[in-house]
Amino acid sequence: MSRPAGYEATALQVVAPEGIGEIGAGHDLARVIALAAATVDWPDGSRGVSPGDILVITSKVVAKAEGRVRPVSQRDRAEAEDTVAVVAQVPGGPRVVRTRTGLVMAAAGIDASNTDPDSLVMLPADPDRSAADLRTRLEAALGVTPLGVVVSDTMGRPWRLGQTDTAVGAAGVAPLVDLAGSPDAGGRPLSVTAPAVADEIAAAADLVKGKAAGRPLALVRGLGHLVTAGTGPGAAALVRPREEDLFARGSAEAFGDGLAAAVGRRRTVRDYTDDPVPASLIGDAVADAVTAPAPHHSTPWRFVQVRGERRRRLLDAMAHRWAADLAELDGFPPEQIARRVRRGDVLRRAPELVLPFIDMSAGAHDYPDAGRRAHERDLFMLCGGAAVQNLMVSLAARGVGSAWVSSTVFCPDVVRAELALPDTWAPLGAVAIGYAATPPQERATRGVDGFLTVLD
Repeated sequence: MSRPAGYEATALQVVAPEGIGEIGAGHDLARVIALAAATVDWPDGSRGVSPGDILVITSKVVAKAEGRVRPVSQRDRAEAEDTVAVVAQVPGGPRVVRTRTGLVMAAAGIDASNTDPDSLVMLPADPDRSAADLRTRLEAALGVTPLGVVVSDTMGRPWRLGQTDTAVGAAGVAPLVDLAGSPDAGGRPLSVTAPAVADEIAAAADLVKGKAAGRPLALVRGLGHLVTAGTGPGAAALVRPREEDLFARGSAEAFGDGLAAAVGRRRTVRDYTDDPVPASLIGDAVADAVTAPAPHHSTPWRFVQVRGERRRRLLDAMAHRWAADLAELDGFPPEQIARRVRRGDVLRRAPELVLPFIDMSAGAHDYPDAGRRAHERDLFMLCGGAAVQNLMVSLAARGVGSAWVSSTVFCPDVVRAELALPDTWAPLGAVAIGYAATPPQERATRGVDGFLTVLD
């Protein structure tokens, strides 16, 4: 909304009349409000309603008149009826949801206070439409125009304790005033200032209505410059578009979304930036890695981060062994050997290199027969693979790329000698770690067909 002339009010009166009484389905709410408003006594000694006055009515009374009441036993069904998305789950409390009208509220705004013990009240189905209908009928009944109408409800607020009344419906009231570009008191132009005046009106009215005083109606005078001839955009104009919501999910739900997506985000990354990877981040990823399952309640995982000159010597020794195997065992010519050995350069380019191992002395059973000893080794190697996957998924979840290279498996004696490691440490490859130089390519989603067999 553009800035109305004379936006700032110099004086304000707010009054809450008595005599509304209990409202139920089918009651003529406009008539009840008109009767109470026509005889209201203002603090300045005046009486009744004048053009430019704003009537603020609680959503609960509007909803009751519209029959939006359900038995307590239907709470879950009623909440589901108005919910389009769950935003957060309050620990030990209600769900915070986005309603059909875009409002983000606990339990979809359903409330069991100030109603029969066995019933609960939903929000009006369309609060802006309810406000517009009330405005039309009130102006006709009172013979006063223009009037503003605000339908209010109590809401919690991010980052702030406590609750305040907020406009969930509005008619004939500018809900939002755009002050961008107008000068402040020092003459400097304002940038993004936009007072949510409909919310401010609802909050001011609640100061005299109260939560348990039986006064669901308040009248506000002094803001006639915010009252419009037409219905206006309604309180819907205050709902932040979903695509602009920086906190569209609660923290626990967003964290859960991230965990669910972490496995699918892992990609093999071979080109890295020069940005250093914090040591604490690698430590956290290793801590995640060692949550993998292991046989016999053992903890056989070992990780070695190799840096600097030690890394260069290790990779040179591994490359030498690889080249010798390709020449002597496979009979490859020099050009093919050079091309294949270059595949290991990713371990040199990566900012960090972590080598995973399984320590077979850390819990493996020493069976007397070769068959079971081999099975035991396979079992421990499997748990090592689970730890390697945990490591790379954890890195991906933190925005760090990785590449698993199997080369250490083919030269365990070289690795142990260069790093002075015990003979019981079985290498599980090498993991290059760093921030991806370019975004990893998207990967087609794989279904389970061909991978999962279900046998009854």
